Amino acid sequence: MNKPKCDHLKIPDSFDLKKWLEEQAKENQLNYLLAHADDGVIWGKFQDGELITTTKPVKLFPECDFPLLREKTLQQCRIFGDKSEVMIWKIEGGFKARLIQDKNLENDDYITENQILWGTHGKHHENGFTLLWDGSQGLKHAVPFTDIELGKKGELKNKVRLIVRHYIDFDDSGVARIYLSRLVDLTNKEI
Repeated sequence: MNKPKCDHLKIPDSFDLKKWLEEQAKENQLNYLLAHADDGVIWGKFQDGELITTTKPVKLFPECDFPLLREKTLQQCRIFGDKSEVMIWKIEGGFKARLIQDKNLENDDYITENQILWGTHGKHHENGFTLLWDGSQGLKHAVPFTDIELGKKGELKNKVRLIVRHYIDFDDSGVARIYLSRLVDLTNKEI
């Protein structure tokens, strides 16, 4: 069975997080960012080699108080695309990172899960993000994706989904298990 390539990446002791992420995205053809920080969730996308989030280079949704992407508050971050993912996470005294790359995988080497993202309503921004919220809750997040059909009152025609790939391995007795997972893409196609 073919397996994805999984390598540890070297993180310099002192580094510029945004620049490092942009270099990894360019080198590995990555499209999106999903980060978890002490103060919230951060979505981003790579456009012409630059990382764009809802707060940088400009605040896209002034009505929302989205967190900044900062080393100080970052817990973990995944940048991902069709063929690979880079994940960086905080450890005592710094960060660790790894790269997963699909190499000659066959369809039976993995399963695909479409995780429904939170939100029943949306509002597009010209900069390529869609603000999502639940009509009754009021909590909001903005995904770097605008291929989302909205109704007259902003209701989503289809839920936005995060595509996750789970890699399968078999032990000596033939029992299958998921041993590795990575993010792949965003979609709102009905599954």
